[in-house]
Amino acid sequence: MSGKPDDPPIERRSLPRSVVLKDGTIITENMTIACSVRNQHAHGAELRVEPGVVVPERFVLHVPADGVEYRAVVRWRKNERLGVQIH
Repeated sequence: MSGKPDDPPIERRSLPRSVVLKDGTIITENMTIACSVRNQHAHGAELRVEPGVVVPERFVLHVPADGVEYRAVVRWRKNERLGVQIH
């Protein structure tokens, strides 16, 4: 089965992610970036940002619905979507 250019990377995770839709904020030393959390599990998430937004490799992800801030590291990028590992 061949994918479309906008398909996410091939599934290589050991833990399945739950589809969610939560607002989030990417927090860096000198800016904040609005994002949405598209799916998530205990160790990772897929985020979506506005087209053209530059997101650094490491940041704090604030998810108000969870009442939590996660340390995040970007593991993949595809246009306005980011796969991150969270701690």
